[in-house]
Amino acid sequence: MSDARYRPHDLLKLRRCPVAAADTDAPPWVHDAFARAPFAVVRRARAVPGHVAVGLRGATRAERHATFADSQDIEALISPEHLLHRCPPEGRAMLAPFVLLRALLERACLVGWTWGPTGSTAFELATGVPTVHASSDLDVLMRAPAPVPADEAHALLHQFESCAETAGIRVDVQLETPAGGVALAEWARHKPRTLVKRADGPCLIADPWSAEFAHCGSDD
Repeated sequence: MSDARYRPHDLLKLRRCPVAAADTDAPPWVHDAFARAPFAVVRRARAVPGHVAVGLRGATRAERHATFADSQDIEALISPEHLLHRCPPEGRAMLAPFVLLRALLERACLVGWTWGPTGSTAFELATGVPTVHASSDLDVLMRAPAPVPADEAHALLHQFESCAETAGIRVDVQLETPAGGVALAEWARHKPRTLVKRADGPCLIADPWSAEFAHCGSDD
């Protein structure tokens, strides 16, 4: 069982790089990237006790590396919802993903929800390292411990997409359910079964809030 303290998309500040300097299989950019921003994102995978499955990111979209961090090296945890009101670095606020994030904060339909940015937007807000581009998508995570009716999901999706169209970029919203991660756009289609991302791989599930998953968590 993975450590329940660390959830997918959380950002972890680490005291040392989880990739050993002597690891010849690691991509060459890893250590420079970690020196710029000693953070890793929790990924949806199983880990042995005392470790957390994480991903490191470099300067480009292609620079991603999956590895495992020792939990004793974790200095701080930043969840998506903790980044919601954080200001972008100076001179960066007018980039489309940050503009869209501010617009979404004003939407009444999101009041009462626990949500926040993930992906490059979250990484820049947490670290101050420029990772967002004018054409970057905005990735959003919404905590959904209780069932979300399909009509409510459809209305939420419309609100997100309306704001994104105004900002001129795409928005990708994921519901974090007891079974795992579910794309809001998928759930809003009200299909018989929906693709759910889990620690042991994706699977099709009829009801991500069923009793079968009520106590297991997304990474059990």
